[in-house]
Amino acid sequence: AFDQGNFKKCDQSSFCQRQRNYKPSQSPYKALYSSLQSISGSHVYLDVVNTENQQQFTLDVHGMEDGMIRLRMNELTPLKPRYEVPNTIHEVGAQNFILTQNDANQTITMRLANNPTIHALISCQPFRFDVFDDSEPVFSINSRHLLNIEHLREKQAPKPSLNLSQDQPDEAEEKEEKIEEKETSEDQPGMWEETFKTHTDSKPRGPESIGLDTSFVNFKHVYGIPEHADKLALGSTIGAEPYRLYNLDVFEYDLDSKAALYGSIPFMIGHNAKRTVGLLWLNSAETWIDVDSSDDSKGMLGTVFGYFAGQENVPEVNIHWMSESGVIDVYLMLGPSPKDVMRQYTTLTGTTYFPPKWSIAYHQSRWNYKDEDDVKTVDAAFDEHDIPYDCLWLDIEHTDGKRYFTWDTLKFPNPIKMQDDVAAKGRKMVTIIDPHIKTDANYHIYREAQAKGYFIQNKDGGEFRGWCWPGDSAYLDFTLPQVRSWWASQFALDIYKGSTLNLFTWNDMNEPSVFNGPEITMHKDIKHGGGWEHRHVHNMYGILQQASTVDGQLARSGGNERPFVLSRAFYIGTQKYGAIWTGDNTAEWGHLEYSVPMLLTIGLCGISHCGADGGFFKNPDPELLTRWYQAAAYQPFFRAHAHIDTTRREPWLYDEQYKNVIRGAIRERYELMPYWYTLFYQSHINGEPTMRPLWYEFPSDPELFAKDDSFMVGSALLVKPVVERSTWATQVYLPGQYYLSGWYDVKTNQYFPSPNTISMATPLAKIAVLQKGGTIIPRQLRVRRCSALMTQDPYTLYVALDPQGKAEGEMYLDDGHTFNYKERFNYKKLTFENNVLTASSLNNTASWETSSWLERVIVMGTRQPSVITVESDGATTNLGFSFEPNLRVLTIRKPGVNLQKDWKIQIN
Repeated sequence: AFDQGNFKKCDQSSFCQRQRNYKPSQSPYKALYSSLQSISGSHVYLDVVNTENQQQFTLDVHGMEDGMIRLRMNELTPLKPRYEVPNTIHEVGAQNFILTQNDANQTITMRLANNPTIHALISCQPFRFDVFDDSEPVFSINSRHLLNIEHLREKQAPKPSLNLSQDQPDEAEEKEEKIEEKETSEDQPGMWEETFKTHTDSKPRGPESIGLDTSFVNFKHVYGIPEHADKLALGSTIGAEPYRLYNLDVFEYDLDSKAALYGSIPFMIGHNAKRTVGLLWLNSAETWIDVDSSDDSKGMLGTVFGYFAGQENVPEVNIHWMSESGVIDVYLMLGPSPKDVMRQYTTLTGTTYFPPKWSIAYHQSRWNYKDEDDVKTVDAAFDEHDIPYDCLWLDIEHTDGKRYFTWDTLKFPNPIKMQDDVAAKGRKMVTIIDPHIKTDANYHIYREAQAKGYFIQNKDGGEFRGWCWPGDSAYLDFTLPQVRSWWASQFALDIYKGSTLNLFTWNDMNEPSVFNGPEITMHKDIKHGGGWEHRHVHNMYGILQQASTVDGQLARSGGNERPFVLSRAFYIGTQKYGAIWTGDNTAEWGHLEYSVPMLLTIGLCGISHCGADGGFFKNPDPELLTRWYQAAAYQPFFRAHAHIDTTRREPWLYDEQYKNVIRGAIRERYELMPYWYTLFYQSHINGEPTMRPLWYEFPSDPELFAKDDSFMVGSALLVKPVVERSTWATQVYLPGQYYLSGWYDVKTNQYFPSPNTISMATPLAKIAVLQKGGTIIPRQLRVRRCSALMTQDPYTLYVALDPQGKAEGEMYLDDGHTFNYKERFNYKKLTFENNVLTASSLNNTASWETSSWLERVIVMGTRQPSVITVESDGATTNLGFSFEPNLRVLTIRKPGVNLQKDWKIQIN
């Protein structure tokens, strides 16, 4: 079980203590007004000095395309280079500032030339940075005086005792006080060495932490900074532990916690009824974050700005960022809509990779399927019980003694035949490949990496050793490009013996996990290439392994097949490389409940392909497991996985009633594969999350801003899982304006107006899933044993009309697995208006040839027609139909049009 004693709290981290205790009455940082430079028009440079110790810094404010501003501050002449995060931010076009200077007040106003409603104001004494949109304050930086950069310094030798005998008593006392004050500020405990439990961090560079306050003005709700087992809207940390970002191997983690977990993305979103904004703190070191949204903080900035004069209780959420190393590097995104912020953020960090279609279907896993016969039996049982699945997973026991890229030849003597047999049915397999390498001179991976000097070094320059699944292990230095290239080469089919193109990869334990290390991870003072310590790069380690694995999969297929790599650790930009999941959760109702806000938060930080296993630890009772399947079927990454000590939990091992409901939940996922696949294509193009908070689609409804018990799948489906035992009726809030929306139960097609709170019956076989009026969803109702076999099958469109009789949607088709999608695909705009349903191409040439055709159209909320016709390729044909008057549901039978073509259906 989780043991908090294995992990630090802020008062056990010296830099967190120092930054959190830093509370000057006024900031000592002063921008030197006379140093102003605007060299390129998009950059404004100023020198900044800490008036307490005369340390000098350089400030760079950069205007960027699409309403973004970057603020960066570094030492002017550092003793050594400070670490700056590489290869994370994509190149974004610059945008010039229009400058206005006020010499009397020593302020500088910078207006974005192409976004003139956005301007920033630099106040010099003390330094402060405020950002406005439509003249309304949105961000304020250092308004709470918490900017604090610990400059790099030489370690001072112990000072000899002073001879104060010649001084007068008062003078001697004054000298002692000054000396003590200087020593307190320059040489505090933990700056040069720190011990946690039995582990000592030598800190050869000394103190180098940074701190900064950033305020979201006129916001009550902020979101982001995963990963934490916490609610969607970030809570106040005043008087409690800060949120922590430090990738750690934490199992059976506590809920309602700010403690660090497996991933770290220092990105935050503020949202109110008027606008949405984003802030990225670019840093890869350990980071603590205080959130102050308590009542006593509200209105202070509003008073300072004067913008809200006469208003009471103007809210703001004040954030205190505290990182162990690095430079101040902040990206501000001005939105103003949720979709705008996601576009801005993913422009900077990359949109989600486009996953192969099979990878968004259902995955079956456990630690461990024990041998080839077990694999064969499980694979056959899915067919026997008519349950579809797409991928079978093998955990660490498939290897030869936890040597990755190998097979246990007694249990898996014919791995290629095993994979080929599974692939013959259209399915895939995944093997686990972790970053720790067994220290065995007879193991080819270890032997070659050691000969090349590719392992991380300990602080004394020798090979770092830690304990993990294989026992004594070395760890590859993925910060080095040559190591990443070498790792990628190991996935070649002639090197990874027993692998095929149908075998994909799971990178686990890559926080990295070190069983005998401090906090079950690496020592901070061990050495990476380029002279950096692990403390500087820690949160990037996992993403570097995952990216290297992706490169290996790309290379082995000659760049033809889309990769799939699941990672447990994640960081800024992980969405470019693969999927993640929420790690070693527990089969308890609370963990099912918290999976929703955890995944929503991860999605808002760019990672669309994310999921939560159905309880890794412990044995779920049948009701809990069934409800977890129902929830997971509507989440982006859909996998069942379990600990080696749990009882087997394949669906057919349960009583018939539970097996049938689980099968129904999985089949619902497969019916919706066309919709999910379209959502992932859209996410790949524009960065929008596939799983979204309700406020993302209904941004002006305050009822939704803290709501995280339900969610949207794309813009069309509202889902509220059952997360408590014996819940046979569920209260569901349905947002939207009365004349513009409305909702339809996807099981019964019953209509509900909005805004509205309804009680929906949720017997064991049902959770609340509703389609929004005004949307069109594509489905495939002929569910086969895996998604690949459905590629050329017919489609059904579900048209949910809004009160105006309109609806729209999109539908994307391609081969499902290659990079040919970049040139050969069909992307259709679907619209229903004036009783005409139209499909028109969104790409210039609908170039992917398909035999899929339109089998059926279901129109909800319509009237009974007399004649229905379909027109395609210049031909018009009458269609059969049926109508259910009580529900006002029209079923149009066999339009028969090829989905590559444009067409329209006329309802008269």
